[in-house]
Amino acid sequence: MEECIQIRRYEELHTAKEFESLIEAQNVPAVLCGCIKNWRAFSLWNPRNGGLDYLQERVGSAMVEAMVSSSAPIFYGDLGSHERVPLPFSMFLDLCKKRIHMQTEQQHQHLDDDHSVASQTDHTQHDYLSLEDVPEQIYLAQVPIMNRDREEKVQLGTLREDIQLPPILGAKELSSINLWMNNAQSRSSTHYDPLHNLLCIVSGRKQVVLWPPSASPSLYPMPIYGEASNHSLVALENPDYSIYPRAECSMEFAQKVVLEAGDALFIPEGWFHQVDSDDLTIAINLWWRSNTMSCMLEHMDAYYLRRILRRLIDKEMDRINNCLSWGWE
Repeated sequence: MEECIQIRRYEELHTAKEFESLIEAQNVPAVLCGCIKNWRAFSLWNPRNGGLDYLQERVGSAMVEAMVSSSAPIFYGDLGSHERVPLPFSMFLDLCKKRIHMQTEQQHQHLDDDHSVASQTDHTQHDYLSLEDVPEQIYLAQVPIMNRDREEKVQLGTLREDIQLPPILGAKELSSINLWMNNAQSRSSTHYDPLHNLLCIVSGRKQVVLWPPSASPSLYPMPIYGEASNHSLVALENPDYSIYPRAECSMEFAQKVVLEAGDALFIPEGWFHQVDSDDLTIAINLWWRSNTMSCMLEHMDAYYLRRILRRLIDKEMDRINNCLSWGWE
């Protein structure tokens, strides 16, 4: 891994100018430790500390769109692998509460080896779902809290009051703010975004594996004009190297980070990433358009495309020549 694209960690950043010069301008991911611990959401939404009741009171009546997948805990980007289902936010919160209850009950059973048969009977009759009763996992993915271009799609706008724009983002014009929330462990398929992304962990924990855009050949992105074109064709948890042989070296380009509650991760546009979420993890992501894309004038597209193609061809020719020279020796 080239040093220039190594992910960095910052314990503290004070100004938007520091963020732009040290991080954004390099187009390399960065972990910003404790970046959002001053958010109202950080103190009020914690599921283990009354946060679900708070959310239910604030926006429980709102209708949200949930991802339901037969491949859970893995959620793939193509529509053939999941469906979007409208449901009241309060219903999803109830599922989260029931999961907390089950985990608490299980902990009590482990602690009390002398649990009586009578109490076990009471527990099985309790009006709470078991994991087996939930046929498919539900994931609230990219539920809009703010969307500049599609205000009619905003489902949880009231929660905007609990999210303070980090000072490091300065006066940036955000494209959208979204909620990500899972009631059980989940994994997203490998993909990239066309916008800069600040992924903020409000509660729980996420593990993120990232690849630079230059690793694209080993990740086999979907056809550019097809569905979910920003997703990888390769199921990295069980890759078929006979179909995707280059994927065998994909992890050579990968970097892994673990984000705790309060942390944020800057994911630049074009960087592939796969996200694993712990139980009951709540995250917010902020998307904005990069300066490169904002300043790229349409009449220059053909010129930049030619330059990019030339650079890629030159790199491929260098690789081939190097392979040939090694073969001769």
